[in-house]
Amino acid sequence: MQPDILIIGSGMGGATLAAALAPSGRRIVILERGARLMDRPEARDPDAIFRRGFFKPKELWKDASGQEFEPGNYACVGGNSKFYGAVLTRYRAEDFAPLQHMGGRTPGWPIGYADLEPYYSKAEQLYRVRGEDGANDPSEPPHSARYPYPPVPDEPDVAALRKALAAQGLHPTALPVGVDIEAWLKRAPTTWDAFPCTTGAKSDAESCGLAEALKYPNVTLLTETRVVRVLSEGRRVTGVEVERQRKREVMSAPVICLCAGAVMSAALLLASANAEHPQGLANSSDQLGRNFMNHNLTGVVAWNPLRRNRTIYEKTIQFNDWYLTGGPGGAPLGNVQMLGRVTGMILAGESGLPLWAARHIADHSMHLLAMSEDLPDPNSRVLWRDGVVLDWRRTNVQAHDILVKKLKAALRKAGWPIVFAQAFPKSKPSHQCGTARMGRDPAQSVVDPNLKAHDFDNLYIVDASVLPTSAAVNPSLTIAALATRAGAHIRSLP
Repeated sequence: MQPDILIIGSGMGGATLAAALAPSGRRIVILERGARLMDRPEARDPDAIFRRGFFKPKELWKDASGQEFEPGNYACVGGNSKFYGAVLTRYRAEDFAPLQHMGGRTPGWPIGYADLEPYYSKAEQLYRVRGEDGANDPSEPPHSARYPYPPVPDEPDVAALRKALAAQGLHPTALPVGVDIEAWLKRAPTTWDAFPCTTGAKSDAESCGLAEALKYPNVTLLTETRVVRVLSEGRRVTGVEVERQRKREVMSAPVICLCAGAVMSAALLLASANAEHPQGLANSSDQLGRNFMNHNLTGVVAWNPLRRNRTIYEKTIQFNDWYLTGGPGGAPLGNVQMLGRVTGMILAGESGLPLWAARHIADHSMHLLAMSEDLPDPNSRVLWRDGVVLDWRRTNVQAHDILVKKLKAALRKAGWPIVFAQAFPKSKPSHQCGTARMGRDPAQSVVDPNLKAHDFDNLYIVDASVLPTSAAVNPSLTIAALATRAGAHIRSLP
């Protein structure tokens, strides 16, 4: 059967796009290089996940110096969302306009918050977001619809932390997340952050977007089908070369949508260079692969040897008092949110501490994440040199350091006197974005505001690569909203 639309990738972008397109009746084929994750003991085994890397794909990337490293990316149905913390937060309205940071000025978006807001609401419904309507958050943008579900309840120790932070004049609010907590805990008493969902209890791309798309008989998912090259002629993409069942074949469709993620989408187009496009496909601007952003992320462990942490899942509050201000001259700093419950086994696997010490610290501490915006830099980029090369150049580091310092002080006041902080390494590129930026000027961007590649009439890029800025909150809901909006546009085409 000849498809009308090929979608490459089943992560947050591809799955949500498929759900938006499915009611059109057009024949849609989704190509996913990985397989479905099956339920197995390792899915809730912290040693398997954090120390042994049981679910990581067997691949290596290189950094700019040529040093190999194992990326924190996953190849499976649902993509990285299978392991995400299920945080589904909107970008702030101010994130869509140019904004001055300590490390530089963001360029702004070719669309505004109001253009995306209806699609945020649709994405929240699709991904069953549990959130707090009318949250007392100084940065929260307007919503046209209520959250479909109330927030996941705070555990008593988290409620105590919330109260202690509020007593300092901060505004902790419910973290919008996609998880059915009763169904999740029925499988095993763990947090969901970094643990794969194998039962449908977490609102990931497979259990929400893809499940909705596959309700329609016109949608087909092909797993273990790896796209190795995109083929083109003139202003049209003519097909994709795939490896499937140890054979190579070419698949084609009138519309092709690349949704492989910020690193792999850029790498695939760069690897598809030909005589007509020697710098890679969709790269007449020389912007493809550039402006890679990944957030500045620091895990914070606030320890009090005399207090117990009795939580199971923990990840239910955030505060944004320093999101738009807080730095020198009122500069933005970023978001603070809880990590999932860090157990002794997790802390030992991540830090190298002896298990007995890690257990004591984990059981007598609270666990948070400081997140600051990584600004677009054309020299921070993805390259293709017979494999992925990631030359990530952190920006806005001074603002992030101030955010971490302010968070440490707040936690000490909240009754947790000893605070450790550890920045995320390059092997954990958790919030990758920016390598095929959206814009109106073909000389300065890769796709237009509808996510169609400037250089081609039938190629769309629908994933985190199109984000012009990283903002300072988790990008998953914004990717889903953009995919829903792109789906509406593609459905309107003749």
